[in-house]
Amino acid sequence: MTLKVLNTSEFDPYYQRYLDKLPMDIPLWESFHLGKSQVMEFFKAIPEAKHDFRYAPEKWTPKEVLQHLIDTERIFQYRCFRIARHDKTELAGFDQNIFIEPSMASNKTIEAIVSEFIAVRDSSLSLLHSLSEMDLAQI
Repeated sequence: MTLKVLNTSEFDPYYQRYLDKLPMDIPLWESFHLGKSQVMEFFKAIPEAKHDFRYAPEKWTPKEVLQHLIDTERIFQYRCFRIARHDKTELAGFDQNIFIEPSMASNKTIEAIVSEFIAVRDSSLSLLHSLSEMDLAQI
C-alpha cells in the first residue's frame, strides 16, 4: 500500500498535513523502515546538553518529543490492529499532553528512549508485515 492508493474519504482531514510530508510512491512498510533510521539518526545527533532543553516554558524537550512519538505510535498500532481485525467498536481519542509528565522522559537517557523507539517501531513493522492488502484496506 502506498499513499497513491489512499482516498481522502479513508482518513480524517486532520491527518492530511502529516500525509503531505510523505512520498506518494513508497510502500507503507518501507516508509516505516526508512523513518526508523531517520528518527534514530536525528535524535542521536542532538548534543547531550540539549536533551532536556525547552525553548519556552511548557514546551517539550527533545526527549519528550521522542517519547511522544513512541506513545503515539503505540496508540496508532493498537488502532491499526483493531481496524484490521474488523473491530467496529469506536476508538477512544487521547490527550497527548497528559502523557508526557507520567512518561518520565526527563529521567531517561536518550539512548534508553531511542532503544524504546526501536522496539516499538519493530513491533509496528511486524504488525504491518502480518497484514494483507485486504486488511490494510480496512484501515
